Amino acid sequence: MSKKIAIITINYNDKEGLKKTIDSVISQSWQNFEFLVIDGNSTDGGKVVIQQYESHLDYWISEPDKGVYNAMNKGIRAAKGDFVLFLNSGDVLHDKDVLEKVNASINNEYGIYYGDVIIKKPNSERHKKYPDVLSFSYFYTGALCHQSCFIKRSLFKEYFYYNEEYKIYSDGEFFIYTICGKNVPYKHLDLIISDYDFTGISSNPKYSAIHDSERMQTIAKYFPLFAEDYKVLSKLNSKRTQQLFYIEKFPFAWKFLKGFLNLILVFLPKPKK
Repeated sequence: MSKKIAIITINYNDKEGLKKTIDSVISQSWQNFEFLVIDGNSTDGGKVVIQQYESHLDYWISEPDKGVYNAMNKGIRAAKGDFVLFLNSGDVLHDKDVLEKVNASINNEYGIYYGDVIIKKPNSERHKKYPDVLSFSYFYTGALCHQSCFIKRSLFKEYFYYNEEYKIYSDGEFFIYTICGKNVPYKHLDLIISDYDFTGISSNPKYSAIHDSERMQTIAKYFPLFAEDYKVLSKLNSKRTQQLFYIEKFPFAWKFLKGFLNLILVFLPKPKK
C-alpha cells in the first residue's frame, strides 16, 4: 500500500545542504511518509552522506543525470506515494510538526496542495505567503514554489513529467498547464511548509532572462492567444508601473505627475490609433 506523501530530495555536490535537509525530514513528529534521495553522482562526498542515512530512506540512487528536472523526474518515477513534495538539498521543513499538519489536511479532493515558505538568503529571510485563489494573470509574473507544494503523483502520468529541455521553468510550466489549462483543483494550506534555500540557479539574477524566455515559450505553446497579453501585462506589472499606481493614491503627487507627463507629451508625436 502506497503512503500518502513522498518526499523527494535531489542533490548534486552539496553534502552539507543534504545533511541539513535529511535531518529536517527524519526529525518530523509524523513519520509515515516515503523518503527518496536522487543524487547526481556527487564528487564531494554526498554519496557517503546518503549511505550514512540509508536506514531512513525508502529509495536512493547516485548516478549521473541530465540536470535538475531529469533528477526530479527520476524521483517521481521511483516514488510510490500519492502526493510528492520536492525538498532539495539545503531546503528544510519549517518545523517538526509540518508533515503531521499536512497529513491531516490533504486528501484526494484536490490535485495540488500548496502552503507558504520562508525564503532564506545568506543575510535575510522573508515569509512568502501565496494567494488562496490562483489566476492565469498570477502566473504571468508569479509562480508556486515546489518546496511548498504537494502534487498528486498521478498528474505527472496523466499530463506530462517535467520538461527536461528547460533549465528553470519546468515546474512553472507544469503548474500553469495543469491549473489554468486543465482546471486541476487546488487548495492553499495556511501554514509554512519549508524554509527555501534561495541560493540556487532559479534565484540567481543572471538566469532571469532564461526564466522569462522559458515562461514565454510555455505560454506560446499552451496558451498562444494570450501571448500578446503577456507582453502587455508584463509591462503593467513592472516596477515602474507599480510605482505609478502607488503615486496615484496621493492626489497632490498624482496631479503634479499628470501635469508633468502632459508637458512631455506636447513635445512628442501623437500616437497612432
